Amino acid sequence: MIIQRPSSSRGQTKTDRLDSRHGFSFGGYYDPAWMGFGPLRVLNEEHLAPGAAFDAQRRANMELLTYVVDGELVHRDSLGGEGSVRAGELQWLSAGHGVEHTESNASDTAPAHVLRVWIQPSRLNHEPAYAKHPAADPDTRGWVVRAAGDGRAGSLPIRQDARVSQVRLARGARAEYALDASRLYWLHLVSGRATANGEHVLEAGDALGWQDEDGTLTLQGGSDEPALALLFDLPE
Repeated sequence: MIIQRPSSSRGQTKTDRLDSRHGFSFGGYYDPAWMGFGPLRVLNEEHLAPGAAFDAQRRANMELLTYVVDGELVHRDSLGGEGSVRAGELQWLSAGHGVEHTESNASDTAPAHVLRVWIQPSRLNHEPAYAKHPAADPDTRGWVVRAAGDGRAGSLPIRQDARVSQVRLARGARAEYALDASRLYWLHLVSGRATANGEHVLEAGDALGWQDEDGTLTLQGGSDEPALALLFDLPE
């Protein structure tokens, strides 16, 4: 089964400091048809106003991933973690048995564009942990693993049998990914335009999910701006 989630169908939260689109139910946006996809529970695309800052929030038993598309965030947490997350970098905060954290736009003059991802861990009440993964080389071809349960290829060692990969495709360039019917897959197009398996044309913000599907995902870039996509390979 292939699940389509066009950008325009997502939920939205908008304030004077934040414009957030929700792929799944989150906060004040609730849709029983979109409660998550396997252990993937949150996929928010956020545009933060210059100087936007958020009060400290406590989280527990969730793997929190933050991908900065454009701009820069400042992060602080109760583990003593503090620093900036720049464009292309991926931040991991494993909330474990509980952690407080806050983030803000590092710039008072420019907006920030961010993806926030929450994945349920494989077990509860780990010790909290924090790490960052550097931006991928923009000239790298094919899929780059950014986070994985086994920490393969120097990726972030998230606490779930899941893998988060990214690919950047120029117009006409292709990347393939083998699908296993015992797994779930969620593809989110971050920017540009791409075509999946020759039939699903994706614009920025669009997503596709695969359930009980095997074969091969073939993604092809379709715009002058390189297409940037994230793929979540998940247990059922």
